[in-house]
Amino acid sequence: MLKVEPIPAFQDNYIWAIHDGHAAAIVDPGEAAPVEAFLARTGLALGAIVITHHHGDHQGGVADLLSRHASGPDGAPLPVVGPAGERIVHRTVAVREGDVITLAAPALQLRVIDVPGHTAGHVAYAGELAGVGPVVFCGDTLFASGCGRLFEGSPAQMLASLDKLAALPANTRVYCAHEYTSSNVRFAGAVEPHNADVMAWAAEVARLRDAGKPTVPTTIGHERAVNPFLRSREPAVRDAVARHARMAPAARGQDDAAVFGALRAWKDGFR
Repeated sequence: MLKVEPIPAFQDNYIWAIHDGHAAAIVDPGEAAPVEAFLARTGLALGAIVITHHHGDHQGGVADLLSRHASGPDGAPLPVVGPAGERIVHRTVAVREGDVITLAAPALQLRVIDVPGHTAGHVAYAGELAGVGPVVFCGDTLFASGCGRLFEGSPAQMLASLDKLAALPANTRVYCAHEYTSSNVRFAGAVEPHNADVMAWAAEVARLRDAGKPTVPTTIGHERAVNPFLRSREPAVRDAVARHARMAPAARGQDDAAVFGALRAWKDGFR
């Protein structure tokens, strides 16, 4: 049986630990110190490192972790898994869409999905974890009620990437890498002020954050109901984008990527 636990890092990052009570696979260790503290507190061994994309707050701790954990619990070199299309420090296993990674400690398999948009070579990892169910570790592509900024990709690429994630089973747990939900749900409310699911979620987010609790993971089904970036083809969202961007009334019939791009630009300037 496996568990997934968040390791808070920086101001709003989540490093994810997938463990079996003995060894942990660490997803996106942007800094080493919180991971080391987690391992010391839990008594877990470091069994693998898994990276979604090249940004420093997702791989900045790899070198320091390897300096202390050169090998895994079985004595073999510690695997560092990362996207083939990006420069990942100390990567030993390069992956792309369609690959399946098999880890020994903890024992698990994850399927690789190419999700460019935030960065050019960003990947996500999806699978079924014993004791947890279906999961996706999506880095900075999909957030609770939001999505990543388009630093290296186009709106069309990000829309296609989100479509892949939205097609996962509704009960798939979404393990994203940042606690951005309060801001994201305010934006979702501005886009769809009459969406009852968004309003209920906003109240729940406020309750969780007031209690100092994470708002993630959510699920794919939940995101389909409240995330404007998964709902950019919905008439209410398209109409809101058209009004905000002062598009022609026929915006509902415009290219999906153009509407998505205008939605993302709206969020970029949203305060």
